[in-house]
Amino acid sequence: MPTENGQVNFAEIPSPSGPTRPRDITIKDIATELGVSKSTVSRALAGDLKNVRKETCKKIVETAERMGYRRNEMAVNLRAKSSRVIGVVVPEILTPFSMSFISEVQKVLRNEGYGVTFAFSDENPEIERANLEMLNRARVDGILISSCNIFANRDIYEQFVRLRIPLVFFDRTIPDLPVSCVRSNDYLKSFFMVEELIYKKRRKIVHLEGPRHIHNSIERKKGWREALEKFGISYDSKYSIPCGVGIEDGERAIHEALERGLEFDGVFCFTETQALGAKRALQKRGVTIPQQVAVCCMSGTALSTLVYPQLTAVEQQVDKMGRIAAELLLEKIADPNSPDKTIVIDSQIVKRGSTEGN
Repeated sequence: MPTENGQVNFAEIPSPSGPTRPRDITIKDIATELGVSKSTVSRALAGDLKNVRKETCKKIVETAERMGYRRNEMAVNLRAKSSRVIGVVVPEILTPFSMSFISEVQKVLRNEGYGVTFAFSDENPEIERANLEMLNRARVDGILISSCNIFANRDIYEQFVRLRIPLVFFDRTIPDLPVSCVRSNDYLKSFFMVEELIYKKRRKIVHLEGPRHIHNSIERKKGWREALEKFGISYDSKYSIPCGVGIEDGERAIHEALERGLEFDGVFCFTETQALGAKRALQKRGVTIPQQVAVCCMSGTALSTLVYPQLTAVEQQVDKMGRIAAELLLEKIADPNSPDKTIVIDSQIVKRGSTEGN
C-alpha cells in the first residue's frame, strides 16, 4: 500500500502464489504432443516440404500455434552466425536529423531482411562506448555511427576493424580510420554561406565554433576563415567563439559577446541549435534580425522554420546520406574485403528571413 508521502513499501506487497510466466513451449513439447521426432518438428517449422509431408507439416504448424510456441530467434541467429540486425549510434536526438536518417536506413535495410536498433550517446563518449559494447555483445551484423568525439573511443573502433565487424561512419566521421564513411561537403558550404553574408555587406561576422572534438567543426571554421580572407577581412580571434552544440550554449555565447562589447553584424553558427540560442539571445537584447545582425547556420532541419524570422541554413540531404550509409554497410557485410569508400554529398543553402529580411 502507498505510504502518506505517496511512496510504495515493496516489502508489503505479497508475492504471487504461482509462477510469474508460463514455461516456454519447446520443439520437444510439440514432438511429444504429436508423437513425432524433434527433427521432424524442426524441419516442419522451417518449411522443409522436401523432408516432411505437406499434411504432417500443416498439422505441426497448427499444433505449434495452438500451444503458443515461439521460435528462439537468438538461438537461430547464433547457429547462423548472423543476427540480421544493424546497430545505429547517434550523438543527439534533439533535431529531426537523427530520426530522418534512421527512418531512411530502416527502409533500405528492411528490404534486405535486416532489422534496426539504435542507441543515443547524448554527446557523451562514455555512453557511446557503452552503446558500442552493448551492440557488440548483441552480435549485430554491422554498425552505423555518427561519432560524438574524434579523440575518444578510437581504440574500440580499431578493435571492430580488426574483428572485421562492418563499421560505417556518417556525418561526424573519424579522420584516418580505415572504414567507409559518408558526409556532407562542410568546408565548401561553410565558405559559400559566409560569402553570402559578406555579399550582404556584413563585415564583422562572429563564428560560434563547434567543439574541437567534432571533426565537422574544423571544416566549418576553415570555410569561415577562408571566406573572410577572400574578401580581405582580417582574421580576429575574438570573433571566433568556442561553443557547445546546444541552444543554451549558443545563447550564452552571444550574451557573453555582447557583455564584452563585441561589435558584430553577422553570426555564423556551427549548428542549428546554436543558432536558435544565438537568435534568442539577440532578441532578448532588442537586437533586430536581420536588420542589425544576420544569423545563419550549418546543419539546418525543420526546426529552422519554426521560429521568426526563420533561419537561413545549410541543409544536408539526410535521406540520401542514410541510403548511402546503409548501402556501404551492406557492401561490407557481403564482402568484408571490399574497398573502403568516402562519399561526400552536396548540401543546400536555404535562404530565409534571418539573413534576407521581409
